Amino acid sequence: MTASVELFGRREETSVLDGLVSRARSGAGGALVLWGEPGIGKTALLHHLRDQAADFLRLSHQAARTESTLPYAGLHALLRPVADRIESPAGTRFPALRDAFASSGGPANPLAVGAALLSLLCELAQQQPVLVALDDAQRLDDATALCLGIVARRVRAHPVVVAVADHSDPAARPWEGTPGMRVEGLTEASARHLVATMAPDADEATVRNTVDQAGGNPLALLEPAVTGGDSADAEHHHADRARPPVGPRLRRAFRAAIEALSPPAQLLTVLAAAEEHGDRRTLQRAGNASGVDDTAWEETVNAGLLHVMDDSVGFRHPIVRGAVYEGAGAAARRRAHRALAAVLAEEAEDRAWHLAAATYDHDEDVAALLERAAARSRLRGDAMAAARALWRAAELSPAPIDASQRLAGAARAAWDAGRAATAQRLLDDAERLAPGAHIARRSHGLRGVIEFARGTPELAHHYLTTDMNLVSDPPTALELGTTAMRAGWSAGRDDLWATALGSLLELDADDRAGLGALLACWSDDPADGVAGGGSGFDDVVVRARATALGLLPPSPLALAWGIDEPMGQALHRRTRRLRLRVEPADLAGVLAHTATLDSFAGRWTDAESAAAEGLRLAQDVGADQVAAHCRNCLGWLAAARGDERTVTEVTADVLRTSLPQGVRAVSAAAYWIRGMASLFHERPEEALEMLMRLAEPGHGAAHPTFALLAALDTAEAAVHVGRHDVAEERVHRLHAWARRTAAPWARSAAHAAEALLGGPGAESAFRTALEVPGARSQPLLHARVQLFYGEWLRRGRRRTDARVHLGGALEVFDRLGAEPLRRRARREWDLTGPPGRRGSPEAGETGGLTAQEQRIARLAAEQLTNREIAAKLRISHRTVGHHLGNVYAKLGINTRAGLSLVYADSEPG
Repeated sequence: MTASVELFGRREETSVLDGLVSRARSGAGGALVLWGEPGIGKTALLHHLRDQAADFLRLSHQAARTESTLPYAGLHALLRPVADRIESPAGTRFPALRDAFASSGGPANPLAVGAALLSLLCELAQQQPVLVALDDAQRLDDATALCLGIVARRVRAHPVVVAVADHSDPAARPWEGTPGMRVEGLTEASARHLVATMAPDADEATVRNTVDQAGGNPLALLEPAVTGGDSADAEHHHADRARPPVGPRLRRAFRAAIEALSPPAQLLTVLAAAEEHGDRRTLQRAGNASGVDDTAWEETVNAGLLHVMDDSVGFRHPIVRGAVYEGAGAAARRRAHRALAAVLAEEAEDRAWHLAAATYDHDEDVAALLERAAARSRLRGDAMAAARALWRAAELSPAPIDASQRLAGAARAAWDAGRAATAQRLLDDAERLAPGAHIARRSHGLRGVIEFARGTPELAHHYLTTDMNLVSDPPTALELGTTAMRAGWSAGRDDLWATALGSLLELDADDRAGLGALLACWSDDPADGVAGGGSGFDDVVVRARATALGLLPPSPLALAWGIDEPMGQALHRRTRRLRLRVEPADLAGVLAHTATLDSFAGRWTDAESAAAEGLRLAQDVGADQVAAHCRNCLGWLAAARGDERTVTEVTADVLRTSLPQGVRAVSAAAYWIRGMASLFHERPEEALEMLMRLAEPGHGAAHPTFALLAALDTAEAAVHVGRHDVAEERVHRLHAWARRTAAPWARSAAHAAEALLGGPGAESAFRTALEVPGARSQPLLHARVQLFYGEWLRRGRRRTDARVHLGGALEVFDRLGAEPLRRRARREWDLTGPPGRRGSPEAGETGGLTAQEQRIARLAAEQLTNREIAAKLRISHRTVGHHLGNVYAKLGINTRAGLSLVYADSEPG
């Protein structure tokens, strides 16, 4: 049979319950007490048991607190389905039960009633097995509990199953001697599965937060998931900073245990719930001042609500803390917070929070205390604590202008903590409450920062350049100005970039010396500025090693300028600091740039790890553009590795949002990646179509930086399809850029592209490209130039020289995992072998064909035309026709269909 309620992670528990049912069908009974904290899943397990025992006579009852003082109230409800067996004339065999049910009778003897109940159940079990299921046994009246305890210990010889759900260990009366099974919390995997099933639309941050706070308690997992609680509101929680939110069902479940305590003990539990650190000395001082004595401490410990260890006091589970606090009532909570505040030092951060929790009206003094607490949280790197403090301070502020300023500060702190939605909401609230320049100052220009991360770069540029003039401190203005430059660069708008640069150069900043030279690296115009490689450029490289990260250009520009190595050093230093300070938004951006630089440096494993981590963080914090950057990094690696499926998926995700928003840098990277994938898989026409968009005026993916970085790819594709005019233009662009920057990659790529055009200077250009100092710092590029040169040498029948360069390229492609290029290099390597011994295990031989004939035959078998084969193999279509004639003669066939049959038969397996 199948349970009607799906259970997660309860295989062991359900196996035990199923065993009870199975043995009862065979004639042997049993009893079990399921025990554990409220909400842990005991009721769900009883439901499972009932479903498995569908062919049993099922007697069930859920005890109620309102009937806990009425003798035999539980027994009466439990036996209602078989009341006729007790009240009929035949029922005279169970006089004790009739006495227990008689409203006018005196108190019945529990031992006699228990024996009568056992007899009744055994008689019923002669017709069909019986299941007795009792939920919330902690609320059961004492008389019924005693009777059921008697029965549970005596049913083994009869097909009767007694299952009880209780909060306490069955070793205590009345279940003493009855087998028990403690129901523990779910594992993290099962908890995630449960939340994902009940709230399939929940984002990763919400799922993680819910699972972390619930501690495996299914009801704590379900109530936030089902009710769809706002995670931003959950973060607020004023004084309730360390207590997970508790739903109404869970709160009710704990209420009985709390209400059973004496008033001093109840107060102690509320004090402990309000004092989140579990500091025993603070609790004792506050408790003593409020009338809490040693007896109250002993009572709460014996009840299992609190545990005391040395100088710390804690609840057995975080959910208990939340349930106690929320169930205490507003007046009791305020009393507890006032008592705790009274025993803390004047400037203690916790004192400010306790006073805030005890205040239900405007209070500027408390608001000011919270603002100072927020400043201290900022200093220690806890941005979210600062955001909560400022948020609460804003609520307590009597003046709207003060509240607005504090909300703006809270918004910035929330953004730095990676809470994008919360930051957006707080900023909107601040502007609605009291709009003005103070919002830009207190939020450090957050409106433009958010727009740059999540919206359109042109609008972000407007906000950022406007707020540069409103903020009061030069470092913030510098940050906004460089972000505005990034926005202009992302939009592919030189005019916006230049406007931001002009504003930056007008700043009165202490470290402005040399700023202009460094910011010149943000330009991607080959004709702009002076030639590189001189002392001025050397100063830029030195400065890049130690400069603030915000002043460095985006990583694609750093690559273009050849300052990727010093920028990488700055990034790694910044990464370590951000991890210590727990600033996920900034960390995601740094990881995205690190992944880009690592990719080009040949550290593909590191690049993939950084991009994947950056993507997770960016998605969590809502940094859409950083997420797109990380996706493009993963797409670039997939293109180089030959994983076209990932390329298609990643670039589709990126372009879906980047094109409408006008984020040309992101769109251009996606087009470049698609072009790379097509080029590496030897589809030059398709590659050229993609790559030409990078320099097409007005196209959504047109961007000068990426047109420059992709210039060699474009030139190679253009040469393959006979568009020498396009290739020549890219050669001129690369040479101009190399003259300006002296970047090793640009010098190498310029000469390699020139060599691909052929002519008498081709070999000299190839050699120059390979000998550029620093060219090996980008191993994929250097190996591709070796491949180009080896192919050129092989076509010139200089097989020995070709094998040297093809072998070097093959080794690099194999080490990196650049599979399409590795296959291409391997084919060329095979063609350079001695006559009669060419070919490889990958190529195989058929009918005495030469290696070149085999390649042509296989492509023809795939129904490629002569011109398509010529483009792939870089030979003329007439040469293809000549070789095909030889193939047909050797194999005794005369059509491409015949070739398809030959190669289909020769495939292994």
